[in-house]
Amino acid sequence: MSTQPTQNRTIRTQLLADMRSGIYSACERLPRESVLAETLGISRTQLRDILASLEREGFITRRHGVGTVINRHVLNVHTRMDIEVEFLEMIRRNGHRPAVAYVRVSEGTADAKTAAQLDIPEGTAVLRAARLCTADGAPAIYCEDVVDKSLVKSPYKEEDLKQPIFHFLQEFCGVYPYLDLADIRAVAADETLAEIFRIPPGTPLLNMDEVDYDIDGKPVFCSMEYFADGYFRHAVMRKKL
Repeated sequence: MSTQPTQNRTIRTQLLADMRSGIYSACERLPRESVLAETLGISRTQLRDILASLEREGFITRRHGVGTVINRHVLNVHTRMDIEVEFLEMIRRNGHRPAVAYVRVSEGTADAKTAAQLDIPEGTAVLRAARLCTADGAPAIYCEDVVDKSLVKSPYKEEDLKQPIFHFLQEFCGVYPYLDLADIRAVAADETLAEIFRIPPGTPLLNMDEVDYDIDGKPVFCSMEYFADGYFRHAVMRKKL
């Protein structure tokens, strides 16, 4: 895989940090492209790709004759459901101390729903990782990730799955998730979820039933995620096209 996408992600993250709390935190606009490209040590073409991604997500607006305007009303939103953020970072952004309570890895076979999501035959060997993340020591996010076991190309330990699933897929499967589609709804905690979250059965939880795809549109993993109430404020940015 080319190193440029990785470099672009690094510079994009740096620019976001600079706009939030760094050298551009008190600025209404970013410097001219020629100046910014030189400051970052990249070409103007590469910079335009990065700025285009930031504009698509609403963090900036590029206006002819005005420049690159920083949209602080978007930049200051803690959690956006239309942008993928790792769980621990999501908890941290919402002002809580994040931790991983446990990761439990098991092997099994794909049921009908999982097989349909991953476009594999029912009964295919799969790898499951159940993860519980806490906020200030209290259960906040529980997820179960499922990967087609045939994608795993090198030996792994359970410890390796304590990192976010995206890192595991890249390091052990050579797979790079590109986008996801998620069905979002409110659910009532059943007895299993009530025990996990230490809440009464029937308590509302936010549920995201997600499938991630690579750049070619092939499903690479599916995830069932549950979020406890009281720790997050989820926002969605919608542009008028």
